[in-house]
Amino acid sequence: MTSPADVPHLTPNQINALVVLMVEARRLTNVELKELAGFTLTGKDNTKLVDLGLVDTDRTHRPFAHELTEQGWRVARQLHTAAPPKQGGSTTRSLFVVLSNLHRSLDRLRVSHGDFFKQTEATAAPATSEPRQEAPAPTVTATTTAAAAAPVSAAEVEALVRSAYRDLATAPGAWVGLADVRDRLTDTDRAALDAALRAMVGREDVRIIPVANTKSLTARDRAAAVRIGNEDNHALAIGPA
Repeated sequence: MTSPADVPHLTPNQINALVVLMVEARRLTNVELKELAGFTLTGKDNTKLVDLGLVDTDRTHRPFAHELTEQGWRVARQLHTAAPPKQGGSTTRSLFVVLSNLHRSLDRLRVSHGDFFKQTEATAAPATSEPRQEAPAPTVTATTTAAAAAPVSAAEVEALVRSAYRDLATAPGAWVGLADVRDRLTDTDRAALDAALRAMVGREDVRIIPVANTKSLTARDRAAAVRIGNEDNHALAIGPA
């Protein structure tokens, strides 16, 4: 599995592509990349990012379109921990400073990169010079209102946690950091996720514990902790069913 420490030899263009795809949080064509950042993702740069499993490129039609994979998101979030490429000069080094400060600020705010950069309908819509016309007010019924407001059930959240754990764990019962679990569930309300984790402690196959060596905890680990009883817990293990 590729990690930020494994990719110190990415070119400045490859790093720029990862960062732009992260902050846009959507699939971008080469035309859009050119308009937004002044470059395209083609040739060896594109091939390397695809081979590393960091970018998914749709070549079924032109212009080619690119999107971060799950692994690409993970590396982009932690990219500042890798060494900046020597050929990047001051511009790339400055970008790494920005990424490092961004990471620290999001940890302090307890906001994931996915939530921070997530596109809303308003921001994702392309700009238009056409005059806007007021749409008629929708007819709201009790049924549709209730459906829109219906919260995700505790059982559904627990199922999401178990699914994320299965994807992350090397084997049943292996320890997985809650920070990694939360990264998989960025669309899940934090309060609902915390409640589900607290409820899961009572399951026979579930263990949630604090990390004994608190000096080893990163700001990301601390931000992802769940408070159970009178202590913060940082790691999850789920045994075989």
